[in-house]
Amino acid sequence: LQLAELEREGGFSPHISPFVEVRDIGSLLNRSNFSMITIDTDDLKVKYPTIFQLMRDLKGMAENNAAINRKLHLHRESLFAANAIYADLYANEDGSLPATFQIYYWIGWKPDPSQPKPLKPQQSDVSLKDLHKLEDIAHTMGTADLPKDKT
Repeated sequence: LQLAELEREGGFSPHISPFVEVRDIGSLLNRSNFSMITIDTDDLKVKYPTIFQLMRDLKGMAENNAAINRKLHLHRESLFAANAIYADLYANEDGSLPATFQIYYWIGWKPDPSQPKPLKPQQSDVSLKDLHKLEDIAHTMGTADLPKDKT
């Protein structure tokens, strides 16, 4: 779209909001006092017959630029030129136009007095490096009182 606007109008204006990085989401959640933050992302690849269907979907996802000083309209000639340029640069062998959407999922917790507190770390009587001697240790120290199988 930028190439088409440069060619047809002598300049371009952003039409979508800036892209977000995972680290930016984590920083925002962290600065908002969330803890135990988990962020995941999926890449969704979609094929479109033309750029017009892609732009319709972007508008439906509210992925247009929300800036107050944005350019409000696209010229028809710029749209047709953008479709031709996008097809020339990125079209698949079947003529479809690829688009990749990144979807972010995140969750975080805010501290609350009613939240359960984590348990204190426990100490083990047996080191993991002695795991290969487990039968000897169980024989020496005994086994826990487990219910016996009645079969």
